[in-house]
This record gives sequence, structure tokens and C-alpha cells, in this order.
Amino acid sequence: MEENIYRWQEEYGERYQLARDRIRSISGEGVREPFGDYFRTLRDFALLALSEYEDQKATAEINRKLYQDLEPEHYAASYGNPACALSRLGEEYGPLLSAWYREMRGLIPFAYEKNIKDITVILETFIQLYNEFEYPDTNDGPTPEQLQDIFYSYLYDYCSEFTEADLQAGLEPADSLARRILMESDLSDLSYLYRYGEWVTESELGTAELLNSLSEEEICSMARAYTEGYLMGFRRAGKDLSRKSTVRVYLPLGFERFMRKAVEYFEEAGLTPIFFRNPVHLINRGFAGNVKPGFYGAVNEQFEYDHKDDLALFMGDRMKAEKLRSLKEAYHAHREAAAACSGNACVEIFGAPGFAPEERPGRIQFSGRREHLFRKLRQEKREMDESFLPEGETSFTIIAWPRPEVAEDQESYRRIFREVIALNTLPEDRYREIQQTLIDALDRAERVEIRGRGENRTDLTVRLRPLQDPEKETNFENCLADVNIPVGEVFTSPVLSGTEGTLHVGRAYISGYCLKDLYLHFKGGRVTDYGCGNGASPEEGKRLVEQVVFRGQTELPMGEFAIGTNTTAYALGERYGISDRLPVLIAEKTGPHFAVGDTCYAHEEDLITYNPDGKAITARSNECADLRNSEPEKAYFHVHTDITLPYGELDLLQGIDPEGRRTDIIREGRFVLPGTEELNRPLEALSE
Repeated sequence: MEENIYRWQEEYGERYQLARDRIRSISGEGVREPFGDYFRTLRDFALLALSEYEDQKATAEINRKLYQDLEPEHYAASYGNPACALSRLGEEYGPLLSAWYREMRGLIPFAYEKNIKDITVILETFIQLYNEFEYPDTNDGPTPEQLQDIFYSYLYDYCSEFTEADLQAGLEPADSLARRILMESDLSDLSYLYRYGEWVTESELGTAELLNSLSEEEICSMARAYTEGYLMGFRRAGKDLSRKSTVRVYLPLGFERFMRKAVEYFEEAGLTPIFFRNPVHLINRGFAGNVKPGFYGAVNEQFEYDHKDDLALFMGDRMKAEKLRSLKEAYHAHREAAAACSGNACVEIFGAPGFAPEERPGRIQFSGRREHLFRKLRQEKREMDESFLPEGETSFTIIAWPRPEVAEDQESYRRIFREVIALNTLPEDRYREIQQTLIDALDRAERVEIRGRGENRTDLTVRLRPLQDPEKETNFENCLADVNIPVGEVFTSPVLSGTEGTLHVGRAYISGYCLKDLYLHFKGGRVTDYGCGNGASPEEGKRLVEQVVFRGQTELPMGEFAIGTNTTAYALGERYGISDRLPVLIAEKTGPHFAVGDTCYAHEEDLITYNPDGKAITARSNECADLRNSEPEKAYFHVHTDITLPYGELDLLQGIDPEGRRTDIIREGRFVLPGTEELNRPLEALSE
């Protein structure tokens, strides 16, 4: 990191000074309105970011000024809001200039990282845009196409450098800004949070304050659950960890005390944690899964939603080819670091009310050929990731912790947080036995029927794979607390043929979005109809499902059927009234759940794993994944979205064997299979 800073200073120092001085000279007086106001606004923002680059103060006041446009009370009047940009700048210019506003906000993290290179190229592009508008008396002003060409050239010309820098940051165990802050700061002085260059709100401050108040024993317990879950994932899957030396860690701001202890435990196991920032440049955004990668602070969810498809402005064959070429070149340059990387240790946060996005005029969206090209780009990128970071050799874990918004006050937050610590550290032994009882019953079934209760319209049949040797094989994985913390589910890859019916959920909390009255209809194991109650029309609801659940894909198969057994988690959500705020990671353990997209064993179908009872888990593929060798483009969708049907909405779940005999597993939201009754205790305690 330090070497890059010195090298960039030599290479870009003069260009930076010229660009900075030009920015300072911008008055906007030679630009016709309303564009003059737009450029003055961005000038003021740029100069504030540059002052932090040159003389980092990293104070609460500076942080507030840098991010005030994203505060809910200010966002309506921000050029970052496409609707505002549209109304002020017009239909032709507004969306494009709003997208550039989003890109310019990258000045903040680059200022704190002392990244003069990226700062300079952003400033130079901003100046190019401004110059097109200056002195309208001598020209007719730029066309939208001219502005788009400038933005396009910026992305295309620097695609290789932006891509490599992003990849390198996530693979090389450098002395990064985040690691220095984490390991060297006095965590009792919360001002350290402002040094990341991320948005710091009362949520991040309240989280750090709470973690500082926990005992060392509690912090160790949190860190052990996280790191041991990661290491256990390798042991249980029979993967060789000895050839690996790094692990990519995800860090939501405020959790530094927990993460500092986790670094200690990872290093004891021979793994150096890599800290990297959530992707900044447009050319690198939009490829992550449901969990925000890297380290990050607060976000304005509507702002992120408004700009998640900005790349649609520039997506074409040439841009797609350049992104893939750049990625391949970057992987080859850092192939040794990729080979040493063991995977991702993810941390998710929850507690904020479910976000229901507003569909605003001016928001850029993918459609037609550009949408098709972006899907292909994501698919080919995922295949390239798999070739350099094969899932058969890597692993992951994910753990979730609450943030202050989960409660009305700090004391209630403390109680909930401690209950989540207990939840994430539940002992496995008893769950292993109970879940094996469930698996034994389900392995005798050829299909499972699930029906909803009350207003829930679920009526679904899931087909199971026939076992060739029941004494040595099983359909369901006995999932304990390793890659998915906390403990508590059994899952399988269903047979698509014969999987039919409707799945309906009153509220589904997915990737930070709250979907109301979500329904999916399956035929031949694939989604044929869908919708939700969000939006002003059924069409808007469908579009939201496509974006949030399907991630732009269509006709996705059911990749997973599971039964969550963590009734403690369900009771926690009901007791505190936060069931609709639990993340998928926890919510999927609170009832049967179904994933659309790839199976849980995507790219690992031929890697045989075993349950604690010694049986091989053979239901690792389905009719789509079976095409992985003959037609690989049809085998994977690079989507896996879990949808949970909570116990409270469930009437019946029963297995049916080939002779038609029925075995009740759950009836009226309670486990009724002999040997599983203990799971009802947390549920019964709710009514006491």
C-alpha cells in the first residue's frame, strides 16, 4: 500500500495539482442554468474531499458534510436522486449526470486511502464534462451523447486499472488502511471510525459503544463462533486448508473489537485476514451476492437501489469484452495470491426496518440487449472466478449480528445482542441428533407436501431423489454451525420434475428488501409465475421480484429445499417483534425454506461429503446442474436466493413414501415427528 502511494505520487502528482487548481477555478458562471448549479455543487463536494486528502482531519463534522446529501432529509433534493436530477436537468441529461454524481462520490474513500491516482482520473473526467458546458454563447452546448462518450471513455480506458486494483485489494494481504485502523486504534475512542472514509452514523457509533461494553469472554465467544465455523467448513467438507494462507474478511463498521479478536484466532490457524473496501468504481459494482463485501459504513438503501443499474448506460459488446479481458489479465497477474486465498469469512448486520424501494423516474435500468449482455458478463465473470478460486478448494462462513436499530434504546439493544450471541453459539450435539431423526424420516419419502395456514396460500409438492443404497446414502445434509451460523437446518437439492405448486410468504426479508405477499408458482421445478405486493401495480411487484429474488434471471429452478430447526431463533424474533428484521441467514432456520437458482453444491457436485452418521450426501445436483459438462451455459444461474415460510404461517409439512404412506413432520407450526418434540419448547414458551 505504501509503495503504491509513493509511486502514484510521482506519476500523478503534477496532473493532480493541475486538476485541483482547475476545480478551484470553476465558478459555473459560464455555464447555463440549471447545469451551473450542478457543477458548483460537485465542485464544492470535490474540494471538501480534496481537503481531506491533503490534510486528513477525519472528524465527525467532516464526515457529516461529506455524506449529508445521502441523509434521508436531504436526499430528495440531491443530484444523486435520479428523480431530482431528472426534474432539474431534464430527461436527456438528468439520469446520466446523476450517475456521474454517484461515481464522483468515490473521491471520499480514495482521499482517505491517499489514492492520488483514482482521485486524479475522476477529477480530470469531471473537468472534461464541465468544459463541454462552459461558454454556451460560443457553442450550443454538449449533446447527451457527447457526455455519455466522455463517461464511457473514462470507464473503458481505465477498466483494466480499476479492475486489477479491486481484485488485488481483495487477494493481497497488504498493510491496508482498514487493517491499520483495526489493529492500531484505541477502540475506546470512537473517533477512529471516521478514518475509514465511510459514512458513520449513530448506528455505527452505537454498535462500537456496545461492543466496548461487552466482557472479554463475550467477545471471545463471538470471535470463536465466527472463526471456528470457517475452519470447520473445511474439515467437514474434506477440503485441504494447509495450502491456503489468507482469508477475506467482511467488516461492517462498529464491529472492530470483535474483528480484532477474530484476526488473532485466524492468525493462530495460519491465515492472514485480508481487509478490502466494498467496490467503489461503477465498472466493479453490481457483481456481489446478497451480502455486502469488504468493509463498509452506513448506506442510503434508496440511493444504492437508484444507482445499482447505472452500468446499463454503457453496457455493450465492447465494454463486456474489455471487462472480461481486464479481469482475466488481473487474475493471471495475481494468480499466486488467488491460489493462497481460502475464501470469504462474511459478517452480516441486521436490525433496520425492511427496505421497500421506491421506483423513481430517472432511474437507469437494464433492458433488452444490454440486460442480456450484463447477465452474460456476470455469468462469465463467475466462471472465471471459479477457475481461479474454485469452490472445491475454498470455503466460506457467514455470521450475523444486530445493529442498534433493532431496538428502541441501547439497553434493549444490549439484551437482544446478548441473545444473538447465545443463538450463534448454540451447542451442536443435540441439534445433530434431532436433525438426524428428521433426515431418517425424510429419506424414506419420495416427495414432501407443504401447505400454508390461515391467509398463507402455500400449496407445494417437492420431489426428492431416490436413494440407490439407503444404508450408505442420504438426501439431506445435517447442517450444523459451520458455513452458515447459527446451527439449525437440514437441506437437499430437490428433483425438478414433479416439484409443483405455489409458495407464498406474507413478508420476506431478502438482501435488505422487505417483500410483501411474495408468491412463486413452480411447474416442473421452475418458476413460471411470481409477484409481490410492493409497488403501485402488479407489474412493479413483478419487476422487484426479478431484481431482488431472481437478480435479473428468469425461469429459475428450485435449487434447495430445507427445514429450519432453530426454534430459538424464531422465538427471539417473535419475543422482541423483530421477525421481519432477521436476515435470511437466521430467518432460514425458522421454518421450511426454498432457494431459487443454483443448488447449495454448485460447482461441487462431484465432491462427495458425509453427514456425521457416515452416510454420503448424494442429492447434490438437479436436472440443470446435470448439464455442467455437456452444456455448462445452462447448468448454473449464479443466483441462490432463500425464501423462508415461517412456522407461524405453516399448517402442514409431511413426507410421502412410494406406497403413499404419509409421515407428518410439522403440523400447525409444531414439530410432531417423534424425537423432534424438543424443538417445540421455545415455541411453547412464547405463549406462557
